[in-house]
Amino acid sequence: MTRHQSTTTAIDGLGRRFEIPLLNGRFKEQPNNPKRSDGSVHGYCPPLHVEAEVENLLAWLAEYSNEDPVLVAAWLHHRFTQIHPYQDGNGRVARALTTLVLLRAGLLPVVIDRDLRTEYIAALESADQSDLTPLAELFARLQRNAILQALSVEFQARVTGTSTVIAALTVKLEKRNSAELSVLRHANSIAEELCGIAEKTVARSLAELESALRQLGEPVTEMNPIQPLPWFKEEVRRVASEAQKFANLSEDHSVVSGLISIKLESLKFIVSLHHVGRSLTGIMEAMAYSEGPSERLTPRSAEPFVFTHLSQLTDLQAPFAQWLDAALAVAIKEFADRL
Repeated sequence: MTRHQSTTTAIDGLGRRFEIPLLNGRFKEQPNNPKRSDGSVHGYCPPLHVEAEVENLLAWLAEYSNEDPVLVAAWLHHRFTQIHPYQDGNGRVARALTTLVLLRAGLLPVVIDRDLRTEYIAALESADQSDLTPLAELFARLQRNAILQALSVEFQARVTGTSTVIAALTVKLEKRNSAELSVLRHANSIAEELCGIAEKTVARSLAELESALRQLGEPVTEMNPIQPLPWFKEEVRRVASEAQKFANLSEDHSVVSGLISIKLESLKFIVSLHHVGRSLTGIMEAMAYSEGPSERLTPRSAEPFVFTHLSQLTDLQAPFAQWLDAALAVAIKEFADRL
């Protein structure tokens, strides 16, 4: 990974940068502890102990072969960065090791782009304090999004070419003729149960909001004023496309909506539960939106709530309610700012 480099940048005690020869393929011989913006120093493993720590890392990794691959990838990524065994290229190697663990488990690589840098650094610092949860959750979210994107044929075509699309089409046609479809559609019954939870939650939140708004006048509240008409379907597909996914509304899908208005302002909150991918996969997602004045949907959930035909409703109820409450809070805050 560094064979194209002959030098790397070093910093002396006075903060001056200069180039030194790069020890390609060899462990570091000098400390490489970076200085933070506040002047403190972030310490990595001393050169003397690097070889022993790498051996420990490999031994522990072998013991974790049966553990959750996303957790193992997050743990390995962090522990490797703690050692920081090379002069340069440690980040590249850490990402390659993460990808290796995921690919061996039949999963997809995760890509940490510049937009996620702040969250990524904060997650690493939490791991430094013995809390791996933020890093594991970040990797899990990226893995889930990668899988959802890969379900869209357009995305497959851009990444893997014609042969994969044809293979996907073959699988799709085979699935249509098999009893597996009825199994995959079990996700619909889960969606119906979540829909019931959403309807009660939205109605309760609008009732509380209506009570608060009576100080300004007589608010009007209505449940389920939005139906999955063609314009609505196109808007759901548009939002999904912008996230490089395909919202499959040809399959059964559910919509819960609530409207509250007072004077010239209104809040239309909508939850759509629909399948993901052009072929039936048994994967569904819930997305929360509010409708703007131009009938364009604005997502109010940072991430979709994803479930499959294998999900257990009892495992979904609490996290779904928490997800929905967060989306409602964002929508109500935006509405309140307009009053």
